[in-house]
Amino acid sequence: MAADRHHVLAAAQRVLNTDASASMGAVAEAAGISRATMHRHFDSREALLVELGTRSLDQWERRLDDADVEGVAATGDADRLRATLETLVLGYVEDSDRFGFALTDQVILATGELVERTRLLEDRESVLLAAAQRAGVLRADLPLRWFGAAIYGLLVAARESVRVGDVARRDAGRLVLSTLFSGVVAP
Repeated sequence: MAADRHHVLAAAQRVLNTDASASMGAVAEAAGISRATMHRHFDSREALLVELGTRSLDQWERRLDDADVEGVAATGDADRLRATLETLVLGYVEDSDRFGFALTDQVILATGELVERTRLLEDRESVLLAAAQRAGVLRADLPLRWFGAAIYGLLVAARESVRVGDVARRDAGRLVLSTLFSGVVAP
């Protein structure tokens, strides 16, 4: 069976989400192709990871676009800001099913063009977070970039908890949102 690039990338995502250290051979096997065919699609594991990292950033950008983060931020409406933030975070949790490994992969996190693009997307996301902070949705006493870091950390925690079976996939979004908005201390 000749596999197209999309099929190979989908198989790589599945394999890497369960075993982030999986080899090119393991990805080829999951895609139902030979190692030689795998190397015709991607000349190295790093090239494969960069492509997957690019796709994860594409998805992040789509989420920001779909949420109209700049437009919603401009409204200053606390209810709308919170609803948009909740929708965005739930979308991120959903995306971690496909791109979760990209949150912690060292090749992806250290590749120059991906790092730069990540910063640009963080800046866009920060527009919404800053507006939410000004509107009282998010705490005013915390540094702005802390919110993005906290969301990132919660996504890593949710992904890992689902991966090892400590949390049901259907509960991950609710847990991330409740932790983000209410913390972990008893009321």
